[in-house]
Amino acid sequence: MRNVCGISGGKDSSALAIYLRESVPDMEYFFCDTGAELPETYDYLNRLEVVLGKPIARLNPDKGFDHWFEVYRGTLPSPQMRWCTRQMKIKPLEDWLGDDEAVSYVAIRADEKNRKGYVSTKPNISAVFPFIEDDIDHDGVLRILDEAGLGLPDYYSWRTRSGCYFCFYQRKAEWVGLSERHPDLFEKAVAIENKLLVDAGDAGGADYSALGMRERQFTWSQGESLLELVGRKVEIKAKHEIAMERARARRKNIPLIEVLADALDEDDDSPACAVCAL
Repeated sequence: MRNVCGISGGKDSSALAIYLRESVPDMEYFFCDTGAELPETYDYLNRLEVVLGKPIARLNPDKGFDHWFEVYRGTLPSPQMRWCTRQMKIKPLEDWLGDDEAVSYVAIRADEKNRKGYVSTKPNISAVFPFIEDDIDHDGVLRILDEAGLGLPDYYSWRTRSGCYFCFYQRKAEWVGLSERHPDLFEKAVAIENKLLVDAGDAGGADYSALGMRERQFTWSQGESLLELVGRKVEIKAKHEIAMERARARRKNIPLIEVLADALDEDDDSPACAVCAL
């Protein structure tokens, strides 16, 4: 029986890995690497390996994002079509485990019992939820990370979730944050999006503004291209700051990460993919 714990690069799965390091000494830690993660994520994984005292297996899909991008006929991954999760996260894990009997430890906290994480449909993989069983909530996770001397990933100063730099679950303000902190990665995301918009126009002579509901498959962010989004970044940042102030007013003396999580404005907010963001 193999015991496995997936690391997303986020706080919850990292805290779970630390929490289990003594009680499950034969634990195998793994990270499904899309090759499109934030630099802060890779740095955090390296630091986590030091704390754990053992390596985190880096599972790479056989083929990267560009390959699957072509397979899915140039359609960006979206909440309705999460082919990135299936092909670059779940499939590499199931290939790595093969037919071995395995227990997968999932980092869903006691204060989010209704949230769903990855639970394999393969009969040889079962899931357990130690944080729910042991009543460990958000504060408990932060305490585990602090006591281990690891703390939080650096991206939590501007982003609420781990995941690819072009993740479609990002809020508008987080796209602005990417453009300011990692302009090279932002430009890569723009290039992918621009190729789709050009190809769509070449193929059907379609006017982007007239695409209506179809526009979502051609843009990373709901309702507008990244260039349109960054063109109104002053407005987006102003809205985000107002939302941050409302969050601070509702809950006094809370950490920045909680302020960010609560700072919702009228642009949009959607729950993250639990496979990537735990």
